[in-house]
Amino acid sequence: MPPFRFLPLAFAFTSATGAAAPDALPPANAFVHVEGRQLIDPAGNPLLLRGINLGNWLLPEGYMLDFKRTGSPQTIDTAVAELLGDLGAARFWHAWQQTYITEADIRFIKSTGANHVRLPFNWRLFITADYPHRMEGPGWALLDQAIAWCRNAGLYVLLDLHGAPDGQTGANIDDSRGRPLLFESDEAVDLTVALWEALAQRYRAETTIVGYDLLNEPVAHIFDKERYNPRLLELYERLVPAIRAIDPHHTIFLGGAQWNTNLAMLGAPIAPNLVYTFHTYWDPPQQSSIQRFLDVRDRYDVPLYLGESGENTDEWIGDFRRLLERQNIGWAFWPYKKLSKSSCFTTITPPDGWADIVAYTETPRGDYDQIRAALPPLETTRAIFAELLERIQLPATQINAGYLQALGFTAPASTP
Repeated sequence: MPPFRFLPLAFAFTSATGAAAPDALPPANAFVHVEGRQLIDPAGNPLLLRGINLGNWLLPEGYMLDFKRTGSPQTIDTAVAELLGDLGAARFWHAWQQTYITEADIRFIKSTGANHVRLPFNWRLFITADYPHRMEGPGWALLDQAIAWCRNAGLYVLLDLHGAPDGQTGANIDDSRGRPLLFESDEAVDLTVALWEALAQRYRAETTIVGYDLLNEPVAHIFDKERYNPRLLELYERLVPAIRAIDPHHTIFLGGAQWNTNLAMLGAPIAPNLVYTFHTYWDPPQQSSIQRFLDVRDRYDVPLYLGESGENTDEWIGDFRRLLERQNIGWAFWPYKKLSKSSCFTTITPPDGWADIVAYTETPRGDYDQIRAALPPLETTRAIFAELLERIQLPATQINAGYLQALGFTAPASTP
């Protein structure tokens, strides 16, 4: 195999993005920025990020729907299309995107005392699947709306490319197909760079955005780190200057390989105004669990940010949050909302009959005979999904006071 190279390919991009005029760009001090190991807000004050991830909205994950074997957006969409038909599935996902997160959710998050949200998204909502690819899709309007809601509420937003073209993790969480093919494809790399360039062009003047989280949890631990970690570095070395050429002011967040746990592989910062972001779940809530990240911070004088943690008891979450704050590490726990479980701001109660939908996703469906044998009645299925769309909306969810209090937030008596 020849040496891996990032080569410019000829794509025909038509963009839905709007350019900010050079004279419309606010000054650098109007943006959150880095000074030493600290984020500084536009007023010149130290900023400790404390917030929550809007997971499952613009990149659904099966476990947050109580699914076990059906994990990625593609496999979830296949199951929903089998249950509702292609047109019915399209209508469902449109309604999901319009109702899973609304302005009421953003206001509620702000009311708890959070100061930002991390917003994960899938590339498929921003770039057409057909060739030649175009910068078109519902994601642009959805991001515009979410950012406007956050601006109005006084929340910062961290944009998180959770699923990059062809996948950066090789797992279900980035909607990939079993391998981190982003690092095996010049075409996927070019699409990733083009997407971040388009995002930077669109939002270069938006001071509500705290920064750009370039790749979520790249290179799962099961893959060859000797092969893929250098390719991740090469991609960062291309992405950062590409963004900076368009957007000189927004902070850029770089995650380490192996699920955002290997910050040492990043080395010294390749540019100013960078934050190193790590993720960790289930480790003991003690300093030894994060010492390797502190060592990188101390060696390179760079701020740290915990982009994800949680999925644990309230006691653990409270202990881990306090550990982070003692070390002046900003954080966003995971997630804001999901079905059944209480390790989130609000819990969605599954609709009546949802167990039948879950059971369908667990059955073998290798051919049409198996699909037909497993399918629940169509009208019943339609009613279940219609009820799910009602249950995911904030007023129908259950506030988890213990989770909010563990994060040091205020738990209102009821949802707005």
